[in-house]
Amino acid sequence: MTAFSAEGQSDPTVQPVPASVVEQVDAADITLSNPKRAVISLGSNLGNRLETLQGAIDALEDTPGLRVKAVSPVYETEPWGVAPGSQPSYFNALIVVKTTLPPSSLLERGQAIEEAFDRVREERWGPRTIDVDIVAYADVVSDDPALTLPHPRAHERAFVLAPWHDIDPEAQLPGVGPVAELLAGTGREGVLPRADLELRLPE
Repeated sequence: MTAFSAEGQSDPTVQPVPASVVEQVDAADITLSNPKRAVISLGSNLGNRLETLQGAIDALEDTPGLRVKAVSPVYETEPWGVAPGSQPSYFNALIVVKTTLPPSSLLERGQAIEEAFDRVREERWGPRTIDVDIVAYADVVSDDPALTLPHPRAHERAFVLAPWHDIDPEAQLPGVGPVAELLAGTGREGVLPRADLELRLPE
């Protein structure tokens, strides 16, 4: 009888891994080591706004195939598209991530995080616990109605442009132009830097 070792080295059912499979695994590793850069805007105007923003950042970091690489300062801004004083002010921030997820999967993850924080989509520009928007994904320019890239209103929103400029003064909004120039065009009115508040980069 053949003696079977505890490690199963003599197990006749263990076959060598075919070279083609090894090559596929190696190719996947190369893909994972070449992620795409994405820019994500975060906003909250309900509940503990700072804690919610940090929670969303941590949830993104916990996503397989995604790493948060930069976190902007926090800005306080008035709600967009509604009467002044009709809603609490927003805390806004922007993060840069490296990810192997395609844009559609990144969108699904962002929506799942919104749902986890009990965001309710009852009205356009309504108050929300958390808003997770993909601003840009690599150099992709797409008019897909499910996910328009870059974000169709990013170029006119100082609460997106200001924190993005803080992280990367040389940033470009794909298909539009330099973030610095866009920010100069919109101005910083209504966008208040909150130096007393800080979001941490996940470890």
